Amino acid sequence: MKVLVTGAKGFVGKNLVEALKNIREGKDKTRLIDADITVYEFDIDTPHEKLSEYCKAADFVLHLAGVNRPKEEKEFMEGNFGFTSELLDELKKYGNKAPVLITSSIQAALDNPYGKSKKAGEDLIFSYGRENGVKTLVYRLPNVFGKWCRPNYNSAVATFCHNIAHDLPITVNDREHMMTLVYVDDVVDELINALAGKETREGEFCKIPVEHKIKLGEIADLLYEFKASRETKLVPDVTENSFSKKLYSTYLSYLEPDDFGYKLKMNCDARGSFTEILRTQNAGQFSVNISKPGITKGQHWHNTKNEKFVVVSGHGLIQLRKIGSDEVVNYEVSGEEITVVDMIPGYTHNIINLSDTEDLVTFMWCNECFNPEKPDTFFEEV
Repeated sequence: MKVLVTGAKGFVGKNLVEALKNIREGKDKTRLIDADITVYEFDIDTPHEKLSEYCKAADFVLHLAGVNRPKEEKEFMEGNFGFTSELLDELKKYGNKAPVLITSSIQAALDNPYGKSKKAGEDLIFSYGRENGVKTLVYRLPNVFGKWCRPNYNSAVATFCHNIAHDLPITVNDREHMMTLVYVDDVVDELINALAGKETREGEFCKIPVEHKIKLGEIADLLYEFKASRETKLVPDVTENSFSKKLYSTYLSYLEPDDFGYKLKMNCDARGSFTEILRTQNAGQFSVNISKPGITKGQHWHNTKNEKFVVVSGHGLIQLRKIGSDEVVNYEVSGEEITVVDMIPGYTHNIINLSDTEDLVTFMWCNECFNPEKPDTFFEEV
């Protein structure tokens, strides 16, 4: 399949082109489309004669190019109607009956210069399809967010992410304003499904099946929580398809390279150290424990709290004893054979570094975040 993508260097275009390349190169075998794809990338800086060449050969056209922030109002119609007309004329010149997909905007239903230009482009596509017996797909997109979206341009989410990541102020004119958003990966998924003939339709239009509705003020609050998470260690809700999961990934993409890494507070003493890595809202916390040679840590038990110990470096012994019993359960562990050992409620437990020279490094998960007011931890030697 030879696919022409206009606006290939734009926000949606770049994400789509990279996804198509992954399919072509065999890196993504999950899609519903044949892997033998040739992508013709066309953008504003592409030699114009290439448009004719691509229109002659294309098996499918994804028309993503458009104008949304022109210097002059007339450029709306020139970019969103005029270029569409030129594109269709080239296809007609070669009698190319390839399906044509166009990304429009929900503003096409509004009476403003941008909306009028988008509506004109839609009407032109529909007319072209009827007159030439060509399959047409028109997507009226709401606000799209995700990685590689240009800040301070036409996306509040991109601007908020960029500014908050760079310690710059944001302006929220109306916290109650309800936003309808689609995530760029969901957009790409749908466009690739459309290439495979499995588009999602709603009346005469096509749509992205996964939409998120959220107030503008709530978006800002979430982003400030993400920024603070390096101190609180609290990660957002990352359940499948949640808005916060997608927004957090978007926020991270606006960090500067120097900000990718950050230090954690290590609680150190003569025995080694204990460092919290992150906390979750409903799945406990993750930590790393370092024990010096010959050191024993733990020697306590819990009623409800439970943990998983995973030694990733060194050589150690984990011991557990049921409260009221004399029987000791021993697990010899090392980084050579990764093993998970559960710390069972009602069992006092410890971990001993058996090495005389090397630190013992243990990755730990606990089913609840530590609460000093209710530690559920009681000293008792194994």
